[in-house]
Amino acid sequence: MIYCGIDWAEKTHDVALVNDSGQLLAKRHITDDAAGYKILLDLLAECGDTAENPIPVAIETSRGLLVAVLRTGRRQVFAINPLAAARYRDRHAVSRKKSDPGDALLLANILRTDMHAHRPLPDDSDLARAIAVLARAQQDAVWNRQQIANQLRSLLREYYPAALEAFAKWANGLCRPEARELLKLAPTPAQAARLTHTQITAALRRAGRQRGIEPEAERLREVFRTEWAHQPALVEKALGKQMLALMGQLTAACTAADNLAQAVEEMFPQHPDAEIILSFPGLGPQLGARVLAEIGDDRTRFADARGLKAYAGASPVTRASGKKSSITRRWVKNDRLNHAGYLWAFAALTNSPGAMAHYRRRRDDAGDWHAAAQRNLFNRLLGQLYHCLKNRRLFDEQVAFPAPAVAAAA
Repeated sequence: MIYCGIDWAEKTHDVALVNDSGQLLAKRHITDDAAGYKILLDLLAECGDTAENPIPVAIETSRGLLVAVLRTGRRQVFAINPLAAARYRDRHAVSRKKSDPGDALLLANILRTDMHAHRPLPDDSDLARAIAVLARAQQDAVWNRQQIANQLRSLLREYYPAALEAFAKWANGLCRPEARELLKLAPTPAQAARLTHTQITAALRRAGRQRGIEPEAERLREVFRTEWAHQPALVEKALGKQMLALMGQLTAACTAADNLAQAVEEMFPQHPDAEIILSFPGLGPQLGARVLAEIGDDRTRFADARGLKAYAGASPVTRASGKKSSITRRWVKNDRLNHAGYLWAFAALTNSPGAMAHYRRRRDDAGDWHAAAQRNLFNRLLGQLYHCLKNRRLFDEQVAFPAPAVAAAA
């Protein structure tokens, strides 16, 4: 058996191959381009790599063109956590020395001695991987949009409280096109106070609002004309320019999030698992795509539902040492899937009577706090999703949350 380790970098990579006894068979320094990839594949072929029996590869990343080239065919690629690799380094040397060729050899030896303790990258379909790219990008865009909106809100609090009061009743507040249009029209409270009813109405129409324009324009005009504290005129004007710069970033972030959301909604229904995922309460195209992006469609990735729950951070973990033992939530988990699970469980409460009843039992009978009860509900929903995907069945409310047995009359 031959094992390969690759220490990757931005422009070059170090490759090492060892046999079962740990003997170094070959090492090479390659570039990160098509020529370098060809040298790598030729080196693997020289050491016995075939389509039927490919050489497994260990590398400290799961992304990039190099990984895509290695994943072609039946080859197993193991993404080793850099922290785990650092711990392995201490097994071989106490001097704390480090080099790129040495790290490549270390990664190859990790597979030689402990390949059974590491999981290869899942064999997801190209469609599932494409959905994962879009779903994660859309999730990042939403987080970025919220971060910029928070910065803008903090800035407006310094000099423009009228804007915060005017947009407080709108869902998504500053992210709404009406809010952005009005702030561009009047970047300072002095300018907002001079806006006419006609100007506000026109701004709302440009933003795409179609209903209740006249009364909303009158409400906004009254808020803007209310007496507020002001910064000095020059300072207020400077803050207005800073606000417009942030507004440009927020507009770009909103556009990116909307475009990616549309791309997800177009691609996600094409996946064979989409119908099953969307049958669950609380899961729509966006949230369902995020769940699929993290669990993939390789049914052999998780040995059972417990493995999936641990991966998502839904199941508790026991820490025991000597006479001390504690059961706590998991801190090492897939953060994206855990975040999606929080939203999923929250949405399921209003879409599934069984989910709400389960949540209430955890709160009232088990004494869980809100977060613990919601995490327990996510744990249960995740187990049901694993079962439905494995057996190709849609979600059934009666089976998932059966009514409690009624005690027989005395």
